[in-house]
Amino acid sequence: GVSDEEVVTALQSAFPASRWFFSADAMKSPEQIDAILKQDITEDEIFGYMTRQNMDCYFDGDKLPGIRSEIAAVTEGIVFVYGVGAAYVQPSYDLLVYADMARWEIQMRFRRNEVSNVGISNREERASLQYKRAFFVDWRICDRFKKKLMKKWDYVLDTNTAGNPKMATAKAIEAGLEKASRTPFRVVPFFDPGPWGGQWMKEVCDLDREVPNFAWCFDCVPEENSLYLGFGDVRFELPSIDLVFAYPARLLGNPVYGRFGDEFPIRFDFLDTMEGGNLSLQVHPLTQYIQEKFGMHYTQDESYYMLDAAEDATVYLGVKEGIEPEEMIDALNEAQESGCFDAEKYVGRYPVKKHDHLLIPAGTIHCSGTNGMVLEISATPYIFTFKLWDWGRLGLDGRPRPINIKHGQEVIQWNRTESWVRKENKGTPHRTQHPKPFNDFFKIGYAPAELISLQMGERKQNFFNAFVNFFLILFDFFDISFVDVTCCVELFGNLVFTVGYSFHFGSQLTEFRHIQIHNIPIDYHFSNIGTHVVCSHLRHFLSYQLVFLIVHKKLYLL
Repeated sequence: GVSDEEVVTALQSAFPASRWFFSADAMKSPEQIDAILKQDITEDEIFGYMTRQNMDCYFDGDKLPGIRSEIAAVTEGIVFVYGVGAAYVQPSYDLLVYADMARWEIQMRFRRNEVSNVGISNREERASLQYKRAFFVDWRICDRFKKKLMKKWDYVLDTNTAGNPKMATAKAIEAGLEKASRTPFRVVPFFDPGPWGGQWMKEVCDLDREVPNFAWCFDCVPEENSLYLGFGDVRFELPSIDLVFAYPARLLGNPVYGRFGDEFPIRFDFLDTMEGGNLSLQVHPLTQYIQEKFGMHYTQDESYYMLDAAEDATVYLGVKEGIEPEEMIDALNEAQESGCFDAEKYVGRYPVKKHDHLLIPAGTIHCSGTNGMVLEISATPYIFTFKLWDWGRLGLDGRPRPINIKHGQEVIQWNRTESWVRKENKGTPHRTQHPKPFNDFFKIGYAPAELISLQMGERKQNFFNAFVNFFLILFDFFDISFVDVTCCVELFGNLVFTVGYSFHFGSQLTEFRHIQIHNIPIDYHFSNIGTHVVCSHLRHFLSYQLVFLIVHKKLYLL
């Protein structure tokens, strides 16, 4: 995603007498690269296979000795070896500068036809196909190589903002990542419109009024989101996945790290259909299916927490009683030609209200209906959604969005009917033990297969003259307990996930508070521009995060 022209032009201008060698000159031809990666890229519109290839697959073994000899023959002056895999082309060097960029920015550049995938020239290709190739191939290969290089970096170049590159020493970046691994932090959220998007986030988050809608906010997806580090007055942006790569066990805790490796296994995003449309009717693959077909070792179990809902808000969940699978699949296939599908004949539709919680394990047909604001808590296999029906509409690019009935029919769990939803799925609050001075503490939902539970406590107090609602999104194997009922959670050796967006809520609420975690002070400051958390002396708490989600004078602790 890096703009080679921008970086190279600037450096050549600064060092006019330098010699330049480009990694691209040592690569195989685009046709050879395509042939090697064909099985992983696939012919599918959306899905590929998580590649097992490494950086060497891009390079021509016959070209490498020649370019390395040319580099070695230069006896004076500055030599630049530039491009993807430069440190593979020239394994020995005096200085290593790593040009980094968040994946959300790469996607934006795909959409603007500014950059190509690795080793080929395809910037004019449809952005969705570029993204697929990057997701299944390029980013897997580059991440493997990045992890080998991180301890060898001398400098890191922030290339996220065109025309405004920033460089920091690797020691400074390491110090920033190390601090983030020990203290509360949050990633940079990004918002994106969609064919079903709503208006809630636009108003509450004060987003661009010129954009027709906002469908998604991804607010804890480290592979996609950025992380800001501050160096004096300079804000340095790098992919938040760098933090996961640098300190996986410390950040995730040993149980999570042992199960998922250096992947952040859960994500939080917001789905806004307020004054919008229904999400696509969809299903996520079962673990065995995602492993066999796509090479992913865990799947997207998820849940919906209703942050807000209009009176007519609904969700579609599970199938109706007595449905014949073949009949429904035939109807879905016919709908691709006729443009008509009677969803309510086959799929359960349920009213929802604010604070409802619904568990949606993989294999369950589902979607949020219109006029809901959903906090989606799920595992993080990113794009593995099988759309079954998209209500006869087009995507924002004017093209029909791909439908995946062939995949979907292989994983739909037909026993998840209305009775199953009523008994097992739609979270019904029930009272449980709670720490004082909560008036009520409810366990709202629990799904052992998903390893997700949600608990919510509420108590009246004179705290911004409002109710304070707390909810915790927990993996079942975490040992969670409350410490100080004001707004603190501690986690022993594991992770409380960072989510949320600090919404504007008025300067009258600016206030300082003070809490303690086992006698370790934490000062936090609520202001009209967000939430700021300052922590100190956290040596003994190696893997927890403290985050506040503020919505309409309510403080949510996650």
